[in-house]
Amino acid sequence: MAQELIVSLIAATLALGALVIGDRLRPRSWRQADDESSGTLVLDLIKTFFTAVVAFVVVISWQQYQNARGHTIAESKALVDAYWAAEAMPEPEQVLIQSGIRDYTDEVMNAEWAVMNRESGLSGDTQRTFDNLRATVTAMAPSDTESRDRRDETAEALKRVALARQDRAIDAREGLPGFLYAALIFGTALLLLSPILSGVRISRRSVVMTGLLGIVVGSALLQVHNLDHPFSGGNLVSREAFELAVTRYQQIEVARYRLAN
Repeated sequence: MAQELIVSLIAATLALGALVIGDRLRPRSWRQADDESSGTLVLDLIKTFFTAVVAFVVVISWQQYQNARGHTIAESKALVDAYWAAEAMPEPEQVLIQSGIRDYTDEVMNAEWAVMNRESGLSGDTQRTFDNLRATVTAMAPSDTESRDRRDETAEALKRVALARQDRAIDAREGLPGFLYAALIFGTALLLLSPILSGVRISRRSVVMTGLLGIVVGSALLQVHNLDHPFSGGNLVSREAFELAVTRYQQIEVARYRLAN
């Protein structure tokens, strides 16, 4: 809430500053109000351009956010599949694989999530933990057919985890293209200068309307910023999918204990 208030105040101040400074710098002929149609046309064109750019940027940012969220869900589901497949393997393979899956999930939720937020990338230590887990599963050579089938299922599930993890690495680095930011900045500048370009005179009404315009523009830009970079922006993808995976691990262990007793 504090961030939204600060951005709104800054945007309103910039808009009012543009109105006052622009009023002093613009030619005297622009102060006349006998040609309101041309000023209205300029204002409508600017508003249409800004609205189109913001809408385009929000759609792209929201799609990136949804993709990132979907990839975390796919990764957590594959981890649960791997944990369940390992449940049918004999000890010590079962314990070795499931403890590795729990360790990896814990590192993703804690260490790696902080790295993605800070550096817009994945953790090298977490990657090594996952690579060691896959190598452990690959090196196993069960003697019976059922255990080999469970190992293959575990390996296939970990392959899906690797693919989803790669997608998450791309998501962590992905952001809006530079040309869209340039268009957004250009449209914002035009919109803040629109009262001057349309020939508005300084009055109480124009000051209030310009301040409100700045607040609206600032709020729109803040939301765009929050949606950009889904793991390091203002609107972060949550760790809920991995938290649910941990809950599922516990449920599987409880079911095993009940069967054993």
